Order: sequence, then C-alpha cells, then structure tokens
Amino acid sequence: MIAFKLRLLFGTIAFVMAIDGYLWQGIKRLLKDATATRKHRVKLIFWSVPAIFILGSLLYILIPALEVNKLFRNYYMALLVITYLSKSIALPFLFIDDIKRFFHWLLLRTGVIKSKLHAVSEGQVPGENKISRSKFLTQAGIITGGVPFIMLTKGIVKGAYDYKLRRETLVLPHLPERFDGLKIIQISDIHSGSFFDKDAVKLGIDMIIQQKADLIFFTGDMVNNVASEAVEYMDIFSHIKAPMGVYSTLGNHDYGDYVTSWESPEAKKKNLDDLCTIHKDLGWRLMRNEHETLSVHGQKIGLIGVENWGDRGRFQRLGDIDKAQQGMEDVPVKLLLSHDPSHWDAVVRKEHKDIDVMFAGHTHGMQFGIEIGGFKWSPSQYMYKQWAGLYEEGKQRLYVNRGFGFIGYPGRVGILPEITLFTLKKA
Repeated sequence: MIAFKLRLLFGTIAFVMAIDGYLWQGIKRLLKDATATRKHRVKLIFWSVPAIFILGSLLYILIPALEVNKLFRNYYMALLVITYLSKSIALPFLFIDDIKRFFHWLLLRTGVIKSKLHAVSEGQVPGENKISRSKFLTQAGIITGGVPFIMLTKGIVKGAYDYKLRRETLVLPHLPERFDGLKIIQISDIHSGSFFDKDAVKLGIDMIIQQKADLIFFTGDMVNNVASEAVEYMDIFSHIKAPMGVYSTLGNHDYGDYVTSWESPEAKKKNLDDLCTIHKDLGWRLMRNEHETLSVHGQKIGLIGVENWGDRGRFQRLGDIDKAQQGMEDVPVKLLLSHDPSHWDAVVRKEHKDIDVMFAGHTHGMQFGIEIGGFKWSPSQYMYKQWAGLYEEGKQRLYVNRGFGFIGYPGRVGILPEITLFTLKKA
C-alpha cells in the first residue's frame, strides 16, 4: 500500500508539473507587458494551486485516516480532476500557438519571411494595434478551459441536491379498474455514503412525502460500500412511507464488493445482513428475488423485486425473475424492480414478455449531460442503450431513474437528481 501511495505521489507531482509548467509559458506571454507587481501576484496564485494538490497527495501518504475520509476522498479528488481537466482543455490552444511560433521561427531562419525589424524599416507592419495571434490563442485556451471548471464546480455547489420531480403516466391495457389512478414514487441510487448536507437531503425526502403517493419503489444502491453509511440518515429515510408500502431492492454497491479490505467472508456477509436489517427497520419491504401481490377489493397487481443483475463488466448477476414470480401467473399486471437497466434487454424482453414495466436506476445519467425539452445527451448513452427516462418496446416499458444521490464526482451538471411520480392509467 505504501508503494502504491508513493507511486501516486510521484505520479501526481509529474502530472501537475507537466501541465502547469507548459500552461505557465502561455500565461507569461500574456503578462509580458504587465507590471512587476502584477506578474508576481499572478505567479503566486498560479503556482499555489499545484502546491496545494501536491501537499494533499503527501498528506494522503502520511495520514492513513484520509484514505477513508469522505471530505478528502470526494472533494479533494474531485477538485483535482476538475482543475486539471480544465487546464488540459486549454493546452491544445497553446500547442497550436507553439507550432505556429516554431514555423515562424523556421521561416525567419531560412529567409522565407522578413523579420519584424526589417519589415518596420520598409513600412510593412500593418495593424500594430490588433491583438497578436499568440495572445489570442492563449486567451482562447484559458477561456475554453474555464468553462468546464465553472460548470463542474457549480455542479458540486448547487447541482448535487437540486432535486427534480418528474411525472410520468403509464397506460396499461390490463390494469384492473381499482388501480386506475394509482400513484407510485420511484427513487434510486441514494448513495448515502456520499452525502454531506443532511438538511439538503431532508428537502429531497420532504419532496417525496409531499406527493402523497400510494406506493413507493426504491431500486437499489442505498450505500457506496458499507451498511454503516446509511445509519446517519435513517432518521430522515424513515419518513419515506406510503399507504400501500415501500418496496426496495439491492444495487451493485450494496453487496460490499468494492471493499477490498474485508477481514473475512463472514464480515462481508454481516455487512449485507446489516444493510438488509436497515431496510427492515425503515419499514421497507426488501425484495430479494421475491414478489408481492397487491389486492384491492379482489383485484390484483403484482410487484417483483430481484437482486442486482447487470451485463456490463463484473456486475453481479444474482437476479432471478423465474424464482421471484413463481405463484403469480394469474396476476394481470406485473411491475418489476431491478437495479440495472441492462437487465431489460438481456433478460426481461427476451424471456419475460408478461412483465409490463421495469423500474431501474444505476446509470445516474453519468451525473453530467444536457436535457433541453425532448433532447437529452450524456456520456452514459455510450455505455447504456437505456440510461435515463422512459423506454418502450412492444407492450413492455422500462423506466431508468437518474438517481437521488451521487458517487465519484460529488455533484451534477445537467442531469439532476430525480424523484419520479408515476400515475397508472387503464387503457
């Protein structure tokens, strides 16, 4: 572990110095005509940023507690990535300027063009008051790099808890009359281990409660890694209630598979057992390859909840729909809770045509993208065919919730945290 941390430190120093060293050459060109005082101030501010990040990496090595500290892990790493992503975007502009300067020097050396001094003697230097190409490219690079820095920083400050209520109507041809108008809230991907602002989270929970839904679904990922992350928020989550119940499933993060330091297989199992107990203590019906039949005056709909099943990478494939729906063949409408949307194309649509709607989450819409009117884009769409919103194939539907929380990048840009209110209607 120490060897890994040392490599991380040296890698950070090399990366930071390479980018900042190159960027500083462009800044110096902009400051060529500035006063000595201004040059000194800009230099101090510019180099204080890499110094802070190098110091942070050094502290990471010296202080073991920082490895599990949420503030350090989430925000230090996020600011490091945001800062140097933005600076990297500025570098191509400087590189283009350097190529131009090189060829200009080469042409001067070969005599193809005259030096500026010679041109002045012949009166051939028009537009002396215009900004030079070099200065323009440097300024353009800095401005371009500043855009993602501002957006991503704002996403941390504002976007992370900017909950958006989305409304969807699901028209189901076989819906019993007694369930016509049924209201369902779906939330997904809470990731309580990432939260810092308990009051902001409470505002999101209050928004859920205000909808007065008949039924609430939670489609997995209550935590990032360990069950204890949810304990601090149980007093808030316990207010999530509905007359017909709250039904939940597990997501890929809930199993503790991303923790590499379990003392034993028994410790990992206990963590999962503890998380299941938290669902129970909240009053949520956790479904692990199980079903529940809801009945109103003799009319029925079926709820199916399965464990995580994903067809990307090493995601768990524990979901068993065949097992979960045994004994509910005569139920006219079946609603499936399954965390990963890839389960729909890979299994549900192929083998379970009787499932009317699947509710999923998992993608978070990558927590970054654009949604304007009917247009939506996110890097998530290059990994998942269904990544946010409602999808329909034949008579079956899938809804992918954008997630209530966040992980990795501690914010959201464009793809905001979501609470979804569904109204079931009979065709």
